[in-house]
Amino acid sequence: MEEVADTFDSAFTKAVDLGNRLAGKDQEADLWDIADGLLAGAVQYWLYARQPCGDARCEDCLPINTAEARLTELKRLIGQLGSLRMAGHAIAGIQEATEGGARA
Repeated sequence: MEEVADTFDSAFTKAVDLGNRLAGKDQEADLWDIADGLLAGAVQYWLYARQPCGDARCEDCLPINTAEARLTELKRLIGQLGSLRMAGHAIAGIQEATEGGARA
């Protein structure tokens, strides 16, 4: 399970680093355009990686066996990741408050 977390953390960090590099190369760049491009690329890769195997009875592919099912799964994942992100901010705020740090 730790290997999965390491792979996830690595992909996450590299995507953020890429966004920062793109923004750093062009001070005039619209950060929303960079973010939208990164998101579009991430969604494209996710859709590619989550293609069903083709066996209609495959239980592993059931949540992603149609385009509508993949969209539902993607929305579920986005909600889950958003919740984790918000929880991370809350935990960081508690840690800073208990350590005497200030948050902007």
